[in-house]
Amino acid sequence: MDKRVKFDFEIYFSNGGGISGNDFRFDIAGDDISDKELADYIVADMRLLMVGEVKILDKEIITEKHKRKPINAGLASEVFIDLSHTIENGLITYKGLPAPIICDFLSREDSKSLYEEGTEFQIGKIEMVSNTGTYIDCPFHRYENGKDLSEVELEAFTDLDGIVIHIPYSETLAITEEHLKNYEIRNRAVLIHTGWDEFWNTDNYFRPNPHLTKGAAEYLRDCAVKLVGIDSMNIDDTTGKSRPTHTILLGSEILIVEHLCNLYLLPDDGFTFSAIPPKFKGVGTFPVRAMAKIQR
Repeated sequence: MDKRVKFDFEIYFSNGGGISGNDFRFDIAGDDISDKELADYIVADMRLLMVGEVKILDKEIITEKHKRKPINAGLASEVFIDLSHTIENGLITYKGLPAPIICDFLSREDSKSLYEEGTEFQIGKIEMVSNTGTYIDCPFHRYENGKDLSEVELEAFTDLDGIVIHIPYSETLAITEEHLKNYEIRNRAVLIHTGWDEFWNTDNYFRPNPHLTKGAAEYLRDCAVKLVGIDSMNIDDTTGKSRPTHTILLGSEILIVEHLCNLYLLPDDGFTFSAIPPKFKGVGTFPVRAMAKIQR
């Protein structure tokens, strides 16, 4: 059944003045549309610039035959997929490393005495090692003179052209260069989906883990990838003392993201990947809110 939205609007410009409209009608694709979606559509449809506040007034959804392409129908939209685990008090990310302590530095109750009646705030306190949750490794993590988080340029971990390569842990734990061939990976963020994240926050997560071999790391380096991520507890084999994948990738300033999740939600390509840490000096690893952006 065709649905339309009938409404009035007022638009105010940031450099002064404004315009208004009464009894406007637009076709919509579903049964409803939010005020913000409607305001954004009006601004875009009218090609307005310097727009400040937009008010949608007397909005009403009516049943009426469509007269033009509905709002959102056939239009590209961005979908964001969260690829990070939640960090909470007491979480064990890696056996042998302490769990984070997350608590109040200033509680809401204690803050009431500092502000006027009805005003309260919370200030949190976090104590943790930098290898907590889903995190990114930069060269300083492995090399004393490598770039730390403050020295890595934003372009290195923001809106990277991404690709997912599926290598189930049930088939192999050792991921070799042969698993990575026949993919377009140059200048891309290569995300290795093993499915190991299903064991997150359980003892099984710390069993011998899916990892890249030295040969796989060398292949990725030689293909000039920009970043490599994995949904395992480590990109290297943790059963011994050698860490060739960290050594090779970080030695070539190829960033590493470990403990990813939800990679099964992504298309094989056609998305961008971001994993942005705070700008710390003297730190080589830190948690990130890793995410993918898909155009639909």
